[in-house]
Amino acid sequence: MAGKSNYIDVLEIFSSNSLYSIGIEEEYMICCPNSGDLLDKANHIMSQVTSNPLDGKDLTSRFSYELLLSEIESNTKVCSTSTDAIENLRYLRNVLKLIGNKENYKIGISGTHPFANTEKQNFVDNESYNWVKNQLQYYASQNVTFSTHIHVGLKCPEDAIKVTNSLRRWIAPLLALSSNSPFFNNKNTGMKSARTFQFGIFPRTNIPYYMHSMDDYLKLLELLKTNSSIDKPRHIWWKVRPHVDLGTVEFRMCDVQRSLNRTHMLVSIAQALVHTIHSKELFNDSNYNHDVLDDGLWNASKNGIYGNLIDPLSNKVISMKNMIKEMINFCSDSLRYFGNYDSVKKMVHLILDEGTEADMQIKIFNEKGMEGLVEYLINTVDY
Repeated sequence: MAGKSNYIDVLEIFSSNSLYSIGIEEEYMICCPNSGDLLDKANHIMSQVTSNPLDGKDLTSRFSYELLLSEIESNTKVCSTSTDAIENLRYLRNVLKLIGNKENYKIGISGTHPFANTEKQNFVDNESYNWVKNQLQYYASQNVTFSTHIHVGLKCPEDAIKVTNSLRRWIAPLLALSSNSPFFNNKNTGMKSARTFQFGIFPRTNIPYYMHSMDDYLKLLELLKTNSSIDKPRHIWWKVRPHVDLGTVEFRMCDVQRSLNRTHMLVSIAQALVHTIHSKELFNDSNYNHDVLDDGLWNASKNGIYGNLIDPLSNKVISMKNMIKEMINFCSDSLRYFGNYDSVKKMVHLILDEGTEADMQIKIFNEKGMEGLVEYLINTVDY
């Protein structure tokens, strides 16, 4: 076994969790309220959250740095329902809004900043991000990206491995639904999720291979650490991963959303997928063809909800819209169990009919240009 004490530690972390609990991480652009360009205000924000202007509470544990000083992350408390998680997220967004009024910034929401000069970005100076910067060198500055990560709690590490294996089928449709980053470096990239390509510069960011056990996963972590390829488990940046520090399965494929209703949809689907796979023990037939999984990721990144992919279960070509419908059908019992079926179905139908936030960005840009787009991204954030 890969370090008995390590496995025991992981087992204790998982066993202390509430089953199917939810946590959300959300990353924001810190923008100039006039030009929309990025501002290095993360230090200012972190100094303000010790006694936040909304209610005076110390929220140091609810906010954290990201790689760049022009980005800030919120982290909800552990919640039992998706509704509670979204309300906590709304609260944290409003804290940032009030601090912004004082510090003269606005948060903007998009999977990438549409025109920021990557050469002018400055890094957070701490041990963790200095390690990342030293690993990635020039390419670290290209990561002007912003995502939503969704954690769903499980109580057994082996279940986390099995659920992660099965979830890989649904990475592409979840990314497609959340696509929100068509612009990067002042260009229409032709991709609905440019964030996926930019973050893909980093190693260990794509879809994990089939894992046989938590022991195998811990052995992989030890091996990579021995070679100094990673410094900690969190440097495995897969699209979905077992999080051994938190005892969760973490969904990492989604572009961040301006709309809290759309975020609520994604969180509800994530929780329902884990519940469906885990409660029904749908662990068989999940050793999918990895090239097929990668092809689905590519198609979702490029086309969003449009175009086709290969269903990794059937190995048959299917439209992305029908794959999304298949995903909702797959977890419909669990969506009903958590009371989210009607709201998720309504939002999914809206997106399939009217488009994603990426499609909305393209529409705004075509009508109003880059200046109008940036104004839209910073002035229409859902609070």
